[in-house]
This record gives sequence, structure tokens and C-alpha cells, in this order.
Amino acid sequence: MILPGDGLDALVALLIGEGRAVYGPVARDGAVVLDRIESPGALARGWTIEAGPGRYRAHPGGDAVFDHVIGPTPWKRFLHPPRETLYRMTRTAEGIAVTAPADEATPTPMAFLGVRPCDLAALAALDRAMTGGPHADPRYARRRAATLLIAVNCRVAAETCFCASMGTGPAAEAGYDLVLSELGRGDGTRFLIAAGSPQGAAVMAALPDLRPATDEDAAEARAGSGSAAAAQVRRVKPEGLPPRLRAAAEHPHWDAVAARCLNCTNCTMVCPTCFCTSVEEVSDLAGTGFERRQRWDSCFTTDFSHVHGGSVRPSARSRYRQWLTHKLGTWPEQFGGDLGCTGCGRCIAWCPVGIDLTEELAILTEPAP
Repeated sequence: MILPGDGLDALVALLIGEGRAVYGPVARDGAVVLDRIESPGALARGWTIEAGPGRYRAHPGGDAVFDHVIGPTPWKRFLHPPRETLYRMTRTAEGIAVTAPADEATPTPMAFLGVRPCDLAALAALDRAMTGGPHADPRYARRRAATLLIAVNCRVAAETCFCASMGTGPAAEAGYDLVLSELGRGDGTRFLIAAGSPQGAAVMAALPDLRPATDEDAAEARAGSGSAAAAQVRRVKPEGLPPRLRAAAEHPHWDAVAARCLNCTNCTMVCPTCFCTSVEEVSDLAGTGFERRQRWDSCFTTDFSHVHGGSVRPSARSRYRQWLTHKLGTWPEQFGGDLGCTGCGRCIAWCPVGIDLTEELAILTEPAP
């Protein structure tokens, strides 16, 4: 169906009317980030992105709603928060009282508006990591079950995008409740909308002013995604990548990467699939209240792999190798499914020294010409 350009107002109002917290891309502090919105007017309409290794710029002045591709914020932060309290302990006259956060059992339903296809793939990978196997995270699982995903197909690509070679974009194939393709520009903007789940179909059925899409509308949507794929200048060869990375475990190029890597953890913070955490206990000054908190951590820190006797990965070389080989090598063996990298390119843009994952993989895993 076709949703008119101003139909986003009805969509957001409908989602909020269902009691959902709606999150989408907004322009703030010189970047396009993800945050809660109350109306489509808060979306980063007209913004475009210029990105490269160690470089990111957001520019206003366009007339499209979703042509800004992605910014530094991964959707995981709303499902797997950077910091959260696991439980509280309070000293009372009767002893120690233990309480869980008030919203743990019944999280606020959410709707993610503007999820890119690469980030849909990332959420699917995160779902397997966080809810699969015998040690599922119940807090993540509850939030995820209460979340509606509204995807947006890409019709432009950043210089750092390589989703086409990873098979994760620029058009969404599955994993969404609703998917939008932006058509036209300015006053001619409209959206091709389709449902991917019963929940999405119910929302779509409640939207006013929909009309059937024509073959020309569908062709325009395909052409937009085709243009985004053709514009991508970076490539990865995912076929047979895990064994090729295993064979490169002692490649001398790891030393060259380590000499540049600052171990700043930027790549893991912006990565949509990294999920490592640490746990800390915090007490108040009076000694009557305590909290156990979970916070994001990174395999790039020496403390993360510290066990009795010291760090398991004491060198920058070993830490970068761990991150890259897990993300693009051992991830399927551990969690099943596809690789832990979806080609979003965030790690390339937000690395302060411009380390390019696609270039490093080519040197490490492809034979010299």
C-alpha cells in the first residue's frame, strides 16, 4: 500500500495511542542519533550523512525524511541499556531487603521507527546471542517481545556502508513488523508500506488514507535500493570467512593493526551486535543502600579478560584479533545463524584513527596478488 507523505503523523500517533514509546532518528549535537520522539516533526528530515574512515559529518538542507542512513547510535541501547540496575539491597531493622527495578516485569512497549536493514540483521543476531541457549537474558527478552520494528529501506548509502556484500541490505527481506520505502521528494514524498507480521498488519489496517501501490511505485522502491547497493564502494567476501580467519591467526598484519589501534572501545560501543557487559556493586555513603549494576564493557579493555594472575589478552594485538575473529569468524559457531557483522560501517566511521575493517579483512584473509 501507499502511505501519503503526511501519513507518518498518523502512524506515530497510532503507536503512541497504543501506549508505546516511539524511538527514531533525530538530529542532535551534529549527528543523527536515535531517541524518543513524540511526533514525526522530531525526525531528522532533510539531513544527510558524509562518512569515511575516522570521519562523520551530518548536514542539514535536504528534503527527504530518511536519506541520512545511520548514525553512531545502535538500537541495542534500548533493549540492552548501557547501564541498568539489576537489583537493590536496603538495610532495614529486620535485615536486608532485596528489590528489583519497578519496570522489570512489565517493560514499556516500544516501537522503533526507521530501522535500517543492516540493523534488522543486527537485532536478529543480538536476539540469538541474548535469548538463545541456556543462559538467556530475561530483561532483554521481555523488552524485545514488547517492541515493534518499523524498517526503512535505504535508497542512498554512506561511503562506509558494505551491507550489500554481507547480504543484509539495502532492502529488508525479513525481521520487520512494517517496512517503509520512501518514494519521491519534497511535496511528492510518499511511502510504500508493507507488513511483515500480524502485529504490523494490525497497525497498517488502522492507518487512514492508504491506497493500493502500483507497479510503478514498486519499481521505484526497487530502483532506490538498487542505487544504494550500487553506490557502496566497500566489500567483504563472507563466503568461507571463518576458516580463512582461523588460518590467519598468526598473520603478521595483526601487529600492523595493533600499532594503530588505540583500544578506545569506540568500535564496540557503536557496533549494533556487541553485547559484552561487566557487573559492579555501588553503595550509598550511609552504607544502608546498595545496587548491583550492569554496564557495557568491551573486549578491548585489559580488565575485561582479567582473571587470577592477569589479563588473558594483555596486548593490543590479541584484543583486536579477538574482536575481529569473533565478529566475523566464531560467531556462527557460538550462536548459530549468520556472522556478527552486518556491514553497517559504524566501526569504520567512529574509529578515531580510521581503521577500516574491510581493508584489514582483505589483507588478512585474501591471498596477495
